[in-house]
Amino acid sequence: MKLLFVGPTLPDAPRLGLKLDLRAPVLQGDVYRAVEEGASVIGLIDGGFEYTAPVWHKEILYALSKGVRVLGAASMGALRAAECHGFGMIGIGEIFRSYRDGLLIDDADVGQSHAPAALGWTGITEPLVNVRATLANPALVALLPAQTLKALEASGAALHFKDRTWRRLVMNAALPHETDRTRLLDLLLAHRIDQKRRDALDLVSLAEALPDARTAPPSDWQFQPTSLWREMIERTTPV
Repeated sequence: MKLLFVGPTLPDAPRLGLKLDLRAPVLQGDVYRAVEEGASVIGLIDGGFEYTAPVWHKEILYALSKGVRVLGAASMGALRAAECHGFGMIGIGEIFRSYRDGLLIDDADVGQSHAPAALGWTGITEPLVNVRATLANPALVALLPAQTLKALEASGAALHFKDRTWRRLVMNAALPHETDRTRLLDLLLAHRIDQKRRDALDLVSLAEALPDARTAPPSDWQFQPTSLWREMIERTTPV
């Protein structure tokens, strides 16, 4: 069984015909339960983090200790992969590499407000990683002065992830008075790069290509079932 925890990064995932068992954004306990269900490959893209307990690193270590391949990209998956790649978690994509290498530090850079599952996880705000990818788009760089690009990036970085839309970013930017902000907004949207989606699709490709079978457990470390681990199992296991 191969699973993919996904939401607003790929809101159209159910319509893509993926050869993966789709699950809602990952929460604490979900990876543990997936292992117990028999998963051989687990892809982590989106996950809850603000009003719910996020997926625990210990769960990922547990999965790896059982020979489950755990992949991460784009959002919560990129964060956990940057933190757990040393134990065998597979990180994929530009966002993962940026966190792994220390180019990105703030978890909020991948944060995004979105609609609930009933409304298809539709994104409401724009993650900062997408803003930066867009502003680095060579086609856009060729059209805008460097100072304009810097002002737009500073405006995006200053906004809380719940408030960061392209319109608000443009309207808040410290730009010359004569700037045609409506035209600028149209230009940004026309050259927008969805880096989270790109990385997520790369993860999907790898997850689909991997065999549906567990590997040998790691030989250089052992999973330790601590008291906190047992408490988590008790909290997340249905009675």
